Amino acid sequence: MATFARATYSSAGYAAFRPSYPPALFNRVLAFHNANRGRAPSPSPPGTASGTLLDLGCGHGLIARALAPSFPTVTALDPSAGMVEQARKLTSDPKITIKQGGAEDLSFVPDSSIDCVVAGQAAHWFDFHKVWPELARVVKRGGTLAFWGYKDHVIVEHPTTTAIFDRFIYGAAEPVAGTESMARYWEQPGREILRESYVAIVPPERDWEDVTRIAWDPDRGPTDVDLDSVPEGALWQRKTIKLGELEGYVRTFSAFSGWQSAHPERKSRAEGGEGDVVDLLFDEVVAAVPEWKALGDDQWREVAVDVVWGTVILMAKRR
Repeated sequence: MATFARATYSSAGYAAFRPSYPPALFNRVLAFHNANRGRAPSPSPPGTASGTLLDLGCGHGLIARALAPSFPTVTALDPSAGMVEQARKLTSDPKITIKQGGAEDLSFVPDSSIDCVVAGQAAHWFDFHKVWPELARVVKRGGTLAFWGYKDHVIVEHPTTTAIFDRFIYGAAEPVAGTESMARYWEQPGREILRESYVAIVPPERDWEDVTRIAWDPDRGPTDVDLDSVPEGALWQRKTIKLGELEGYVRTFSAFSGWQSAHPERKSRAEGGEGDVVDLLFDEVVAAVPEWKALGDDQWREVAVDVVWGTVILMAKRR
């Protein structure tokens, strides 16, 4: 994915503000893996699995570190030099090997040597014309894959803010006069593949079986999100964070990085400028909730909010 590989992209910001994954997600992935390997389902925290884990698009190494206790050997791969540098800084476990490279070229991996391959918030960027043959070659028969992602957050109990986020992030029109949205800076088709819950990612039947897909998208209408209607296993990306941290998260969007590159003259207020698209977005978000607006400049950033994301998990077993 080109944006994350740019020298101008903040890999440190990504590591600081992207949400982590809960144990429940890893337990589900390991339970699927262990069931297909003839082992008992993993308890929480994750139990011991066997063999080698391959983490594709590893980013700053979060998944590799979380799953390392469950595999004797872990290889984590990312095409971005900045992400690889962050992953190495944050990873001390000697069983984890971190390499720069893409999912499309696994020539360094021996045939039938991988027990489990995972990709978190990354598979929608892959070129599957190249990836599927590589995975069929390196994953053992009976091994598993698990790809997952999250998208399009909402703030629980504050549905009036949802349309504001959508207008600034995906809107075709200018959300504020003289300021374009981030919409045209999303790299496609990757973003739409994620937003459509990986339906375009189809494991070839000749190589994969027991395909399982769990997906959910929160209602983006004017009423509050209905958390009682979430399918089992889909509500795994939910966090209580400060509004300032949510602002930091939005600044990790690849589309925001593209917007910045297109508008170098639009500096953020934190940089002493008049404000960029994220500043203007949060002006409106804060103004939409009277108690946040009443706090005044900067104090709103300390407000804790309940944030939930749409999610997808795709799992399959190697024939």
